[in-house]
Amino acid sequence: MAKTTRIAITPGDGIGPEVVAEAVRCLEVLRDKHQLELEWVRFPWPSHAWHEEHGESMPADALQQLQAFDAILLGALGDPGPVNDPDRYLLPDSVSLAPLLQMRKGFDQWVCERPARLLPGARQYLADDRARDIDMLVIRENSEGEYVSQGGRLRQGTRDEIATQIELFTYRATERIIRYGFQQARLRAAQRRADNQSRQFRTQDGRQCDSQVCVITKRNALRYWGDLYTEVFEQVAADYPDVATHHELVDAACMKFVQCPWAFDVVVASNLQGDILTDLAAVLSGGMGVAPSCNLNPDNPELPSMFEPTHGSAPDIAGQGIADPTAMLFTTARMLEWLGRQDRRLAEAGERLFQAVADDLASQHGQARDTRTIGDAVCQRLG
Repeated sequence: MAKTTRIAITPGDGIGPEVVAEAVRCLEVLRDKHQLELEWVRFPWPSHAWHEEHGESMPADALQQLQAFDAILLGALGDPGPVNDPDRYLLPDSVSLAPLLQMRKGFDQWVCERPARLLPGARQYLADDRARDIDMLVIRENSEGEYVSQGGRLRQGTRDEIATQIELFTYRATERIIRYGFQQARLRAAQRRADNQSRQFRTQDGRQCDSQVCVITKRNALRYWGDLYTEVFEQVAADYPDVATHHELVDAACMKFVQCPWAFDVVVASNLQGDILTDLAAVLSGGMGVAPSCNLNPDNPELPSMFEPTHGSAPDIAGQGIADPTAMLFTTARMLEWLGRQDRRLAEAGERLFQAVADDLASQHGQARDTRTIGDAVCQRLG
């Protein structure tokens, strides 16, 4: 008998519950139609509402509860409350987003994968026709770097206040994220060959190849970790002579993401720089409303990975039923494909969901629809 795969669903804040509801409807259709051994439990935390009631965003044993699941599906976090309500319960972003960092670090979700591919029907923000060929995978180091939350504030509230924010980089984390990038470049090239597609890059010695890894730093100003990334990148690249390599400073990368995004294949960046670059890449591939995101632990199957759309909680439109669930549905498809490493039927379900969402997107040519209508359309294609 196949093992039941268990998903923890945490709708979160703002539009999170609305887009998660459509993802659950799609999961129900797939489970019933294909007899999948799949179950899920919905949690009211982490969330703004939970914090208002309990004084914390999630219970003290939250990670222990979540560890019993194979994956976490997160809607969105961050909600300051009703803007025009003088009695609203205020919650700083640093507090409302803290559970996200706790889960990433607690479950060692050291890979953040954010694909940026311009699909038919998605909005093309760049006028250049070559923008239709945008297809990159931005891999963000998710466990350390600028988001280690080390530092503090001295003489707080005075004119002599000092704030320190420490960045921390290790050889181990640097090596594993860069090696993961090269592995994904090879896999992407193999998939393109299977689909009779091709891309052309050049290795350092001038040979043509069909994959590339670009590492991002700011080594001219942030010397120490920039040099570490550069040296480790060269060491790892020696094991992948069939993959082209490239290095960009983060400010130049932002420029070239807009100028020639079709020239990138796999991009590896630090936590903060990857965070910024992936938002830019999301807009170039149709907008935040279609951009999925995955927080992965490829090493330990006993720890759950977490899946969330790239967009935020959008409290300004929450409760109106107009949030686009497309990014959430693409994220759910990637979750199923990830879980499909242990059960091929889940991978096939993920592929079906991705194709149903992509077909729905292509059929509408950017036409605005409400949340439920999009969910209905995708469920109909699945059913």
